Amino acid sequence: MESQEETTVPSRTARLVLVTSDGTVVGSLPPLSVEVPWWQEVESIVRAARERHGIDVTVLRLLEAARDRAPGGDVTYLAEIAEPVPAEAWAGKVEAHPLRLAYAEPGGPAADLDWAVRVLAGHGLAPTAKPIQIRSWNLSSVWRIPIGGHSAWLKVVPAFLAHEGRTITALAGHHVPTLYGHDEHGRVLIAEIPGDDMYEAALPQLLGMVTLLVEIQASWIDRVGELRAMGLPDWRSPSLCSEIADVVRRTSEELSEDERETLRRFVQGLPALFAEIYACGLPDTLVHGDCHPGNFRGTEREITLLDWGDSGIGHPLLDQSAFLDAVPPEHIETIKDHWNREWQAHVPGSDPARAAELLAPVAMARRAVIYQRFLDNIEPSERIYHRDDPAGWLRDTAALLKKSD
Repeated sequence: MESQEETTVPSRTARLVLVTSDGTVVGSLPPLSVEVPWWQEVESIVRAARERHGIDVTVLRLLEAARDRAPGGDVTYLAEIAEPVPAEAWAGKVEAHPLRLAYAEPGGPAADLDWAVRVLAGHGLAPTAKPIQIRSWNLSSVWRIPIGGHSAWLKVVPAFLAHEGRTITALAGHHVPTLYGHDEHGRVLIAEIPGDDMYEAALPQLLGMVTLLVEIQASWIDRVGELRAMGLPDWRSPSLCSEIADVVRRTSEELSEDERETLRRFVQGLPALFAEIYACGLPDTLVHGDCHPGNFRGTEREITLLDWGDSGIGHPLLDQSAFLDAVPPEHIETIKDHWNREWQAHVPGSDPARAAELLAPVAMARRAVIYQRFLDNIEPSERIYHRDDPAGWLRDTAALLKKSD
């Protein structure tokens, strides 16, 4: 989720600072030009290190970046190697931090992969080739593990997203990923899902995504207690009002005087606004939290809704604005009409269209809340990924409010 996108994406040059499994710094490799600009995507870095230097590395975390925001530019990572190799001297220092994730430490990815191998063995399966590192950043570590003609996917997330495995387990029977296993340390091992990621889905598929989401959400109406017991964050009216007020206060110096005044009035009016929203008849339920076409995977016949780590409890139409932001403009009204009909079928007499209209600035401000939560729970060197996002989403919220005045 990004509040602003650059029109041109600069290339990325990666420098790797090498450490052994005991944390000893070996030195750094010469810069590697890689084709993928996104900082968290590391498969191309691992491949470049193998092709150009003949060594296998595991990327642990971001150390520093020349640019003030992703993507592209000169980026330095810490990477683990099995044995020391010739390397250039590096003058920096690797220091401990209390918010550092286990998979960002030497030995952490190996422990995660060992767990995955044990889980696969419990299903009578075993890796048939070397696992492939796909991603490493403050929100996830992702590996693809070949098992014969297909793959298992290992995903490890921070504690504040660690309800993902419990959520997917509770959603068994719906079109969600099939789990080989999960644990309470943020690990999930997912069976391969046939098809493709659906960023470029056609209209019939987009409508199918909405139907799938609404069916899942409708099945959790009147089950908020179960969701709370699973550890999902609470975005119902009292909690979300408080969190929005907090992020507005904390980012006030980054906002203009006009934006601050607009958001001050918005925060003051939130309780009354929520009362009007709930008068439209849709109750709180499961919220996906990052529902856009790219988080669906499948074929023309069957789709699966992925990435439940951002899920929470709240009004179901909190998911609508992010989805509509990611679809072709010419499809928006058709999708909104379909969304309304789906909810009216599940909750007769409700007014989803009015609820969505009222909820739009709340849903936008919730994104600021989410990014502030990320910033509060990740170590300083990784905050560059999200540093500008809380204020960015609040600026967008203020602009939406001004437009609707």
